[in-house]
Amino acid sequence: MTGTVTHDPPPGTGGRQGGPLIVTEDAELLDDLLRLCAAAGATPEVHHGVPERRDIWEAAPLVLVGDDAARRVRGAARRRGVVLVGRDQDDSGVWRRAVEIGADHVLVLPDGEQWLVDRIADVAEGIGRPALTVGVIGGRGGAGASTLSCALAVTAAREGLRTLLVDADPLGGGLDVLLGGETAEGLRWPAFAASRGRVGGGALEESLPELHSLRVLSWDRGDCVAVPAQAVRAVLAAARRRGGAVVVDLPRRVDEGVAEALAQIDVGLLVVPAELRAVAAATRVASAVGMVLRDLRVAVRGPYAPGLDDREVARLLGLPLVGEVPVESGLQRPGEGRTPPGGSARGPLARFCTAFWERALIEAGAA
Repeated sequence: MTGTVTHDPPPGTGGRQGGPLIVTEDAELLDDLLRLCAAAGATPEVHHGVPERRDIWEAAPLVLVGDDAARRVRGAARRRGVVLVGRDQDDSGVWRRAVEIGADHVLVLPDGEQWLVDRIADVAEGIGRPALTVGVIGGRGGAGASTLSCALAVTAAREGLRTLLVDADPLGGGLDVLLGGETAEGLRWPAFAASRGRVGGGALEESLPELHSLRVLSWDRGDCVAVPAQAVRAVLAAARRRGGAVVVDLPRRVDEGVAEALAQIDVGLLVVPAELRAVAAATRVASAVGMVLRDLRVAVRGPYAPGLDDREVARLLGLPLVGEVPVESGLQRPGEGRTPPGGSARGPLARFCTAFWERALIEAGAA
């Protein structure tokens, strides 16, 4: 059981913070709180009462006060981020004691364990601005969505953004292959298939292959072609908490897992070759994707069929135009010693991606 008493939680500052402050003399309760801190990846500081040093009390990102210690902290300076933790579900007096110490929340174990783990993990990781998350999807097969996804991610990393590239298309052959990193050490999607609830953002980032200064979550060469929707939700939420930029290469079908990905995307780019058949196919894709993703825009790729240009393609689809995706004719596999998509900062594809990020970050208020 959890309940809110008064204040909002303390605002996140971004970056990693210290662990919570625990105030209790109840050995059994302390064991439980230490276990939950360990599960959240946080190292707490433990005191039996209000710390003698005032800065310890005031600077802790979260204070967990055992119900046994409520009287001992009654005179402490009021602050946000105090949680009163008890065990007795039937003790109505816990709410009065929470008010007396200025607690934000009342939590009764064991029912509130998951809430508390999430809250401890939030303060341990630091919650700042979530990552600007861009989804890329092809209007038809072979539209170049994976190439654009890689180029956007490589460009974002080169611009100094913490960047994660997510391959959400299990049948696409693997973005790690496109980046020349199919043998790179790190976890792939099947390793996260059993993920539920919360995934630590830092642990996720550190577990993935690092290619071209960015992290890549792709598929292995095994038989797994799907992960549960709740795993997709947990992994993408963890990625977004780390801030920076997340680029998701999407398949053209919308199943439960893809719907979970779409729900966490800020801007969608529909890559459409400038030909009538591609526009017709893209119309169906846009209709399906648009049921979940509200901000869907079109990026047009030439060459152009007679009577078509990028503005006409956007008009036919009824979507805002991002621009024309340039063709980089010298693009080769990085495994052959050449640069990845967008790897040449002066290339036309990188310039397109740089301009996109500049606009998108301004729109998101992150510039």
